[in-house]
Parts: sequence; C-alpha cells; structure tokens
Amino acid sequence: MLNALSVRNIVLIDQLDLALDGGMTVLTGETGAGKSILLDALTLALGGRGDASLVRSGQESGQVVAVLQLSADHPARAALRDNAIPDDEDVILRRVQFADGRTRAFINDQPVSAALLQKVGSQIVEIHGQHDDRALVDVATHRAALDAFGELEAAAARVSDAWQDLTDAQDAVVAQKALVAQALAAEDYARHTVDELSKLKPVAGEEEELAERRQHLQQVERSASDVIEIDEMLNGPSAPAPALASLMRRLMRKIDGGQALFQPIVDTLDASLVALDRTGDALEELKREMAYDPAELESVEERLFALRAAARKHQTSCDGLIDVLAKYSADLDTLQSGETRLVALEAAEARALETYRKLAETLSAGRAKAAAALGKAVGVELPDLKLGSAKFIVDHQVDKARIAASGFDQIAFHVQTNPGTAAGPLLKVASGGELSRFLLALKVVLADRGSAPVLIFDEIDTGVGGAVADAIGRRLSRLAGKVQVLAVTHAPQVAARAQRHLLIEKQAVSEGAFMRTHVKPLDVPARQEEVARMLAGAKVTDEARAAASKLLSEVG
Repeated sequence: MLNALSVRNIVLIDQLDLALDGGMTVLTGETGAGKSILLDALTLALGGRGDASLVRSGQESGQVVAVLQLSADHPARAALRDNAIPDDEDVILRRVQFADGRTRAFINDQPVSAALLQKVGSQIVEIHGQHDDRALVDVATHRAALDAFGELEAAAARVSDAWQDLTDAQDAVVAQKALVAQALAAEDYARHTVDELSKLKPVAGEEEELAERRQHLQQVERSASDVIEIDEMLNGPSAPAPALASLMRRLMRKIDGGQALFQPIVDTLDASLVALDRTGDALEELKREMAYDPAELESVEERLFALRAAARKHQTSCDGLIDVLAKYSADLDTLQSGETRLVALEAAEARALETYRKLAETLSAGRAKAAAALGKAVGVELPDLKLGSAKFIVDHQVDKARIAASGFDQIAFHVQTNPGTAAGPLLKVASGGELSRFLLALKVVLADRGSAPVLIFDEIDTGVGGAVADAIGRRLSRLAGKVQVLAVTHAPQVAARAQRHLLIEKQAVSEGAFMRTHVKPLDVPARQEEVARMLAGAKVTDEARAAASKLLSEVG
C-alpha cells in the first residue's frame, strides 16, 4: 500500500506530507483546488514523464517521495533485487524535477533510471481516469490480466519456458548448419593442409633446436680449414717437435760430456716438447668434436626451411603449425560428424516444437474458457453502472502459426456500448465516462487476481449521479476490501463510502502573496460539512447538511 506521500515545490504545493492508510480514501475539493496537481506529483514519483512546468515558481527544483509497503513476494521486489537495489521493508520512490527540465530518480535512495522507476511504480500503483492511457487500457496488459483472472500464470510460464527451449534448439540447428556449410566450403583446402602438416609433423620447440644445431654445424664447417692448418703446423713436414727433440738429444750428449751449461736449455726444450704433446692431444680432441657429416647440415637446413615456409604460408609461427593442424583436423571432423550431429539437433528441435505446441494449445484452451468467464463476470457489473445495454468482450485471436513466448493468442478487451453498434477496443469505442466505468467493473472483477495493490481513480464519476454514482461508490468500497483505493471525486455518494476523507483546498501564503494547495484529513463533523457542500454547491444549507448526515449514516 501507499503509506505516505511527500511533495515539495510542485506547482501550487510548497510543502505537503500526507499519511495514508489501507481501505478506501477519497479526496475532494472545489474545482481548481489542486486535486490534479496532487495526482501529477504522484505520477512523477511513479516514473511518469517529467516537465519543468511542474516546479513551483521561483524554485530551482521540486521533489516527490512515495513510501510504499509491499508483501515479501510482490514482483516489484524481484525487480529491485535484479538491479542490486536494497530490498528494504518499505520501498521508497523519489523523483526530483529541476526547473531546467532535468529529472533524477531514486529507489531506496539509490539512483536509478526513470524507466526502472516507472517499471517498479507501475507494478505497485495504477491510476485510472476518464482519459487514462495506462493500466488496463493498454492492450499489452490484457493477456496478463486474463491469465491472472483464469489462474493461468503457471501454464503461461510453462509455455514461455518451452518457447525458450525451442528457441535454443533452433539456434543450435542454425549454428550447426553454419559449421557444416563452412566446413564444406573449405573441405579441399582443409584436406590439403592436414595432409601437408601431417607429413611435416611439427613439434613444439623444434624450430629453436634446429636453429641452434644449424648454427653449430655452420660454425664447425667454417672452422675446419683452421683446424687443418693447425694440424699441418703441428704434425706436417715442418712440425717443430722432431727438430726440437733432435736438438735436445744433441745437447744432452754434450751435457753427458761434461758441458753442464746446456742443462737449462735442455730443461726448456723438454718442457716445450711436453707442451707440444698436450697441444697435439687437444687438437685431436677438437678434431673428434668437430667431426660432422655434411649431409646432416643439409638435412637440418631442409627441415628448418620447410617448417618456416609452412609457417609463412599459414601466417603463424612454427609452433603455431600444431594449432593449424588441429584446427583443420577439427574442421574435417566437423564435416564428418557434423551431419550426424545436425540430424540429432533437428530431432531435438522437432521435439521442442511438439512440446511447445502441446503446452500452447492447452494454454489457449484455458484462455478461451477464461475469456468467456471474464466477459460474463464484467457483464454482471455493468447494469448498475448505467451500462446495461453495453457488452464487455474479450477478443481472443488464436494463430497456431505464431510461435511466441506468450503462446498462440492475442488478447484484447473490446466493448460494445449500444446494441447494433460495432464492438471495438476500449479506448476507441467508449466515451470518457463509459471508459472509466468499464475499467471500474473490470478492476472489481480482477481485484484479487493480479491487480496492483494500490488503485487510484481520478473523477471516474464525472457526468453521473444518483444511483450510478452510488453504484460506483459501492464498487470502489468492494475493491477497498482487497486493495488500497484512493478516489478523487465530486460525487457525494462516492465520498460517503470511504473510510477516510481528505479535503484539498487552496490557502493564502504570507499575506496573500502566493496561493498553495493544502490537504487535510476530515473528522466526522468536517466530513459531513464537505459532503453537504458537494450536495448543495456554493451555499451549504441545513437541508444539505441533513441529507449529508443521512447519506453518511446509510453507507456507514
């Protein structure tokens, strides 16, 4: 329910804090007192379109706050949770309108878009009037209203789920067909690539290993002539070792002959020969290490060049060739298994379609029964509302070729205002007064089945009086037993039916310089005086007061 409404600087309202209760509350007052302003302010808080003209003259901004109390399972709470908004006990909708046309919206003090504010607000409050273009006038709401009346929400949810399953199955078939078509288009190239790379057999890290081996073999090849030259110098005809050895033997004989002065030279020659032996050993070791097969270098280079050529061809690295091979192998696998998988997916699609059709047909049959019952139930309410010759018709169109989340059905509420005239949509056929009474009858029937918890009726009794106004009042009172009802009215018969009565009036502010709209709750005597004014007009007579007292006592 709507617990409180706070308005600041909206048109003629400078400051208003209004506490509200459940049941039925009426708002009355003379024409121009500000009843429409109050509804405009509430509409703004519910996400309605902003307008700079709503800001009170001389102010930079205006603000409206609506405090709502909802059941734990109300759909609006799910919308809050889906948007990471604190789901507090009370839901507080706040809208700020700036004089430059900008607006800001908040839910539970968290900034939100006007669209989200409108979505949440529309789930909680419905405003109906003679020129209403919201709520049940909107054809988009009629199917959901019929489902709520017929208790078909669970069946509708199953159809929606089946439609989603069917959509997923159809998407899977489309995707698989695309894969198979793509594989067919590239089959020749894929087979050639797989054959080529399967023969090449690329190995991760192979390029680096081959490059290092190639570099080593090339280095060995380039150093071979130097090794030969060294070998020639150490072991060839001009090798120093034999000459040095011969010299050392001659000097040793001299030493043996007593010429000891040659001993240092002999020792040095001996060390030199030892060094030359070590050098020779090192040379032999180097020759063994550098021994290579020229064919190996050729083989390494051929393998390296083949890998790099393939990598350039496929615009990847040598290691990336492994992924290329895997990709085209997978493409061929897709081609080979794709048709089989496609057949399976098409079978799944057919099953999903069959399931959807069965559920949609069941739902459609349920809607047909509910449509007849709803038309009959609304029809019962019409005579007392001076619409006895009118008919309320649920136009139920079934198109089994239509595959949609909502099923086969298109639902629209039509009316026939007089016998012999054509039936048509509510908004097009019914006049302003007739429309409001049709909607009232419909809301009475739907009150406990999917209705918003707060219903506001804006002068739906305009142009009627007497018995019709009393019938409207009784139906509003019946509604108030199930939902919270606020009614702006000029009919005393309606006002007398309410549990609470609020008077909207203009007051002078600061020595009459400005006027403001004021709302005050009426006690029993004040309420009797207001009903008397509504009965008598400008001058309240004793007779009007007596009639007001009688009216209030009769309905009380």
